[in-house]
Amino acid sequence: MEINKINLKEKLDTFNDHWHPRIVGELNNQMVKIAKVKGAFEMHKHDKEDELFYVIDGTLFIEMEDQTVELNRGEFVIIPKGVDHKPYAPEEASIMLFEPATTLNTGNKISEKTKKELDRI
Repeated sequence: MEINKINLKEKLDTFNDHWHPRIVGELNNQMVKIAKVKGAFEMHKHDKEDELFYVIDGTLFIEMEDQTVELNRGEFVIIPKGVDHKPYAPEEASIMLFEPATTLNTGNKISEKTKKELDRI
């Protein structure tokens, strides 16, 4: 079995769209995803899955009912299952997500931002 390293900058350079996660790895039924984000996503929750947001570059805000968390490069937050959250980035940011393979990006909401099939890069 060959084990290969992943260069996140190289992977991020392969696309320019926002809010469209790509799978870059998988471990223990968890997907490692990267995305570029800009503007606001939508308020949603994941009833059965926790979700980790790690900022590779830029600034990401996660708005929740009772607080807003600001994440800068090198910081992460874990949003527990069942918590409504709305990510947004005033300027483009690059993020990594760790979440179960079953996690739908828009959680309990279906919209034009829903990505049922994700590309592996």
